[in-house]
Amino acid sequence: MSDSVYKIVELVGSSKDSWEDAVNSAVIAASKSLRDLRICEVMKLDTKIEDNKIVAYRARVQLSFKYEV
Repeated sequence: MSDSVYKIVELVGSSKDSWEDAVNSAVIAASKSLRDLRICEVMKLDTKIEDNKIVAYRARVQLSFKYEV
C-alpha cells in the first residue's frame, strides 16, 4: 500500500429545498474543479430566514481529495 496525502477544503452549499440538496450542491460544485473527491463531512447546518420563513438551507462541509505530488 502506498502512502497518500489528502487536502481538505471547506465549502458552503445552499438550496431552497433541503439540507441534503445543499450538501449535494457543494459536492457538485467542488467536483467541477477538484479530482478524486473522497469524503464529505458536514460541519454545520443552518437556514436563511426572510419574513419569518425559511428561504434557504445551508450546509458547511469539509471535502477531502487526494493530493497529487
